[in-house]
Amino acid sequence: MTSQCLVDLRQGESGAAALVALLLLSGCFGLGGVPEAATPTETGEAQVARAAMAAPVAPVPVLDAEMEDGSESDLIAALIARQSVLAPGPLAQVRDAVLAASSRAAEADLRAAMLREEAKSMNWLPRLGPQVSLTSLGALVTSMVLNQAIVDHGARRAEREHSRADVEVAAVRLAEDANARVLEALGLYLAAEGARARAAVSEAGLADMERFAWLMRERVDAGVNDRADLQVVTQKQDQMLADLAADREAVAVALAELAAMAEGDMGALRGLSDLGQPPADAVALTVLRAQAEGRRAVAAARVTRAGYLPGLAIGGDIAGDGIGATVGAAQGMGLGQGAAIEAAMAEAAAVEARVGQEEETAARTVAALQGQLDSLIRQQAELQSLAAQATANYALISEQQRAGQRSVPETVSVFETMIRAERTFASVASEIALMRARIAARLGTLVDGERM
Repeated sequence: MTSQCLVDLRQGESGAAALVALLLLSGCFGLGGVPEAATPTETGEAQVARAAMAAPVAPVPVLDAEMEDGSESDLIAALIARQSVLAPGPLAQVRDAVLAASSRAAEADLRAAMLREEAKSMNWLPRLGPQVSLTSLGALVTSMVLNQAIVDHGARRAEREHSRADVEVAAVRLAEDANARVLEALGLYLAAEGARARAAVSEAGLADMERFAWLMRERVDAGVNDRADLQVVTQKQDQMLADLAADREAVAVALAELAAMAEGDMGALRGLSDLGQPPADAVALTVLRAQAEGRRAVAAARVTRAGYLPGLAIGGDIAGDGIGATVGAAQGMGLGQGAAIEAAMAEAAAVEARVGQEEETAARTVAALQGQLDSLIRQQAELQSLAAQATANYALISEQQRAGQRSVPETVSVFETMIRAERTFASVASEIALMRARIAARLGTLVDGERM
């Protein structure tokens, strides 16, 4: 189609003048040409997507609060100002590793939204486009038409606001994606740490359990105890070995997944680091996304409303056929026009309701997570006390067993209780850290805003 139009434009002086005007105006308005890899039939959005994918990934963060019209987005500025609650240490190293290896699909979406916003920021300029008409069976007439809207009832302004809100939605989704990725990686690392802690307790107790098993075999051989007592001790030893093998397997699986996310071995990391408390005024990312989506929906409703109202535009053929004014509505006129306009404007009330509902949901979720965190902290103190009591009981029973006042199976039972209490207490620290990370991810404070 494009090549045919060029051939027809060369057939007359008016067509050549139109072509020259098109090239000059495209240079003045910054329209540019079609990307080298794009096809002539590619749509505008497809070209935007292609340009977003082809653009080199800059080493600087993609979040920028400044819009194309020179204004600043308060929402994006708030995202950039957020600080991570992860203190320097192993958890922060896990965060850095998985962010460096991220495919950044949400970043590509944000770049595409920013390109669309840049395009919409120029919508106040006159529009220039070809007009092709078949005047007769043997003549195809092509001309260039220039059109400038004078009265559009805020449609172009609403289009710019829609594109701005679209950038904000993409920015929040980028923050959600980064925080969710870091939370998933921290979950794997903390699961490995919890399994390591339990395995360390089992490894420390294996020597005593092997001594009890050897002692029982000697007593059975001497006829002091029967084989039933030996089977009880052997079964407890086998259970401890099985728990140890399960913990080691859990560590290997978690670290393998983490290595796949970070594109490198994370097995050298050990221990936990501090997780601070998110700011009291931190707003959940889901609420920010609902607010941005609400602004976008209201802008779209304003565009729809303007389409039902009669507007005024001036335009004409730049080849010299004259300029005139046109009056009309983009959506046409009909009996249901009033209801359609009211339905479009009712979107604002619906947006407020959706944002309020999301605020309630986010507050309930954070409160539930905080309640679970408080419960784990309380349990940690209780488990520490129980583990200390179990250790003291075992020390007393072991001393009595050596004095001949307690049997070996009875002593092994108390020993098993102590090991179980210590294993539970050893892994609760990782559970507390994970719960803190979940709260931080919900509030978008796992990743520094300046790094996104």
